[in-house]
Amino acid sequence: LHLCLPSSASFHSISLWNPALRVIEELEKTGAVVSFYDPYIPQYKQQGKMKKGEPALTAALLQQTDLVVVTAAHTNVDYDFVQQYARAIFDTKNVMTQVKERTNIEVL
Repeated sequence: LHLCLPSSASFHSISLWNPALRVIEELEKTGAVVSFYDPYIPQYKQQGKMKKGEPALTAALLQQTDLVVVTAAHTNVDYDFVQQYARAIFDTKNVMTQVKERTNIEVL
């Protein structure tokens, strides 16, 4: 299982970032391959390990991902683009309300 977390953090509030770290950690415990993209935080260090984010949110990245999990509501992420190329999306922040095509979107 390959997962991608676009906009997984918030530059303005570290409290929004902590849940994303927990989500990544728990998914990796199950054996999932997890990548993340965040326009403000290109990398982070947790438990002594450096985690590098994806440099860009591309069609290729989204197409190779089994599930996209949105954990922060960044306004500079093109969610129509994400919807167009992702197989499945779990939107935990309900940021994709304006996206018209919703067949691959589930909202928390």
